[in-house]
Amino acid sequence: MQSTESERTCYGRKAFTAICKLSKTASASKNPATPLHSIPRTTPERLAASSAKTILYLAYGSNLSAETFKGARGIVPLSAVNAHVPSLSLTFDLSGVPYTEPCFANTKLRDPANDVPKHGEYHKDRWHKGLIGVVYEVTPEDFRTIIATEGGGASYQDVIVPCYTLAAGGTIVDPHPSGTPFNAHTLLQPRQEPEDGKESRNVVTTNGHIQRPDPSYAQPSARYLKLITDGAEEHSLPSEYLAFLYNIRPYTITTKKQKIGQALILAVWFPIIMALFGLGKTLADEDGRIPDWLASLLGLVFNALWLGYDKFFKDLFGDGERTMKKSDDDDDEERGCSNWGNEKSAFA
Repeated sequence: MQSTESERTCYGRKAFTAICKLSKTASASKNPATPLHSIPRTTPERLAASSAKTILYLAYGSNLSAETFKGARGIVPLSAVNAHVPSLSLTFDLSGVPYTEPCFANTKLRDPANDVPKHGEYHKDRWHKGLIGVVYEVTPEDFRTIIATEGGGASYQDVIVPCYTLAAGGTIVDPHPSGTPFNAHTLLQPRQEPEDGKESRNVVTTNGHIQRPDPSYAQPSARYLKLITDGAEEHSLPSEYLAFLYNIRPYTITTKKQKIGQALILAVWFPIIMALFGLGKTLADEDGRIPDWLASLLGLVFNALWLGYDKFFKDLFGDGERTMKKSDDDDDEERGCSNWGNEKSAFA
């Protein structure tokens, strides 16, 4: 499907978010920060306040980790509270770079009445109790920094969702929480399905951006998952949810051909991507938004990257989104968990 200039611009802004994540998660390990468990708990009065000088922000991905949130992004939360959001579900459908960081965390709207486990579901889709995360109380200035480092508000939508407080160190999550909800801001990139309903393994252009056709296919990297689990441990999220996170299988290279494919993609595309990223940081406005012409150029670059992967690299070098089986008896869902602390990204 041929994309228009506006579509390339929109997708370029979304690609800028992916580059931000690549850069921030890579720099997180180089910028250790004070653990977040020492942050004061947000008071009930602040949670109930309809207007205040601070902002409540719900984190669910790598921002759970002190390395990312305080170290890489430089955010200093005023307080925090663990939260359950029944109206949202965690996904990993934000595309990154094949063979290195195949995907990142995202959320989607959830209908609790129809969200039931399905037999044989992949590990990262097995949680059916709503989104679990942490609500930080931040200053307006820090919230603008969050928006800027997540693509300047162009990739994600800033939505306000009802949240329920969770006690730290709990065990089981009640799918139907009780108590009085409070509202918090969070970031959500909506997924659009092709209008013709056809499934394809190729890049799909819908609603102004490019997305992978199967949101459940790609696996996040071991390094990215470790940031999420480290943050979940720091905040003492429920042990049932921790078990789910630790059972998500990371993308693992298992063949020499995949390593060659990774090296070639990094050699060709990494200098271009990082040069455009540096240009974006220089030219971004005070809200973190990059110019339209640069967003359009980024859209073309990422479009070419993923089209090249689908048409050439995947067949020649192997899968760059999901762990390949070494043999017919090998289950790719049971591979890679032991490598979590050992894998290093080429972007580090």
